[in-house]
Amino acid sequence: MTLKELRKTCNLTQKEAADLTKTSLRSFASYESDEDAADQLRLQRIKEILEEYADKDTNILKDKVLLITGGTGSFGNAVLNRFLKTDIGEIRIFSRDEKKQDDMRHEYQAKYPDYCQKIKFYIGDVRSLESCRGVMHGVDYIFHAAALKQVPSCEFFPMEAVKTNVIGTDNILTAAIEEGVKCVICLSTDKAAYPINAMGITKAIEEKVAVAKSRNSGATRICCTRYGNVMCSRGSVIPLWIDQIRQGLPITLTEPSMTRFIMSLEEAVDLVLFAFKHGENGDILVQKAPACTIGMQAEAVCEMFGGKKEDIKVIGIRHGEKMYETLLTKEECAKAEDLGNFYRVPADNRGLNYDKYFTDGNKKAVTIEEFNSNNTRRLNKKEIIETMMKLTYIQEELAKEGK
Repeated sequence: MTLKELRKTCNLTQKEAADLTKTSLRSFASYESDEDAADQLRLQRIKEILEEYADKDTNILKDKVLLITGGTGSFGNAVLNRFLKTDIGEIRIFSRDEKKQDDMRHEYQAKYPDYCQKIKFYIGDVRSLESCRGVMHGVDYIFHAAALKQVPSCEFFPMEAVKTNVIGTDNILTAAIEEGVKCVICLSTDKAAYPINAMGITKAIEEKVAVAKSRNSGATRICCTRYGNVMCSRGSVIPLWIDQIRQGLPITLTEPSMTRFIMSLEEAVDLVLFAFKHGENGDILVQKAPACTIGMQAEAVCEMFGGKKEDIKVIGIRHGEKMYETLLTKEECAKAEDLGNFYRVPADNRGLNYDKYFTDGNKKAVTIEEFNSNNTRRLNKKEIIETMMKLTYIQEELAKEGK
């Protein structure tokens, strides 16, 4: 269905129609709860259209070879669960941990015996260009998720973060361009905007490397996605709190008033797929995520798993942490394109001849605000619980307790 047909069928404005074509089915609930939306018949038709576009997700990788760097992590697992049963040709998992690869191999042999042969495992390290070249043959698309992500660890070992996050990204992109890979999506973080810690600084440089490479990438399209905290991903705080509640230990948090963007693993995959389908060379794509305070999130977990609010123990801010995170800087907001549920930050493709720009400036950048976890939509406890209840991990953990 064309944009014009969509507008006519559902009586939408041009922006509404454009937003819907770029909206994931998981975001449909926001339209259902819109008091200004049209009657249920119109909503149902919109839902059918969204489902039509959602179905296209299963076709975009038909017979293609997808490489996921750092593929044994939470994101790699989410992509496998989304696409393994589709008509994708092959999914390559590239990582340096043979134990995690072996665990993953056995898990998917048991879970998807009819499809597991599509998964191919490659031992290697993004820090080695030759290792990256060795996995690149025949690859059509890359989701580059390999990274050092723990803020305190990167503070103590910043050069290790440089080797993985910066040099590793450069190696992947170099090998991809050499091989003629069609598209590479690099996964970044909100900590790359106004970074104050080694993890954020190296991810910011990763973005700069990706944008710089995109200027001379030939047939390879390179985009970045930037997002906040992914709930219940490996190493995140919610699983820790659940374990502490079950063991009768204090529920530790850093600072209750600290705010963070939150999203699910499925939404993280949605963002990458949006960038894959709609991003232009050198783009940074950002989802308009809600946020919550860490204290309110901890209270929500306590309420769900039988913890006590009085058992919450404040331990103080860790090395390199910020009170709030930023998804788009003030400077990026000045040039960002609003795509409904997403922002697109186009690459600055001016040359090094700055003389001709000497008299021109951007007055808009003086007045516009950044997009951060303090000025985005703030979830209350009820909304946090409703959001977490949609997560497979939470559903499985509650089932263990008979809830």
